[in-house]
Amino acid sequence: MEGAKEEGCKVAKDGPVGADGKKLKPCCACPETKRPRDACIVEKGEENCGDLIEAHKACMRGLGFKI
Repeated sequence: MEGAKEEGCKVAKDGPVGADGKKLKPCCACPETKRPRDACIVEKGEENCGDLIEAHKACMRGLGFKI
């Protein structure tokens, strides 16, 4: 499960900007929540990882992604 396509993520036209001033890509945003979420889904299945999925969505929304 990679990138935000599976998550239904849409970026506003001007999009979120990273610390380096470049447009932030959904696949590179929130690695601190993405890695544990992905590992949980692989190991336990999506239905058992709701808290990690929601934490990642909250992080993405916090950066300005529309999920």
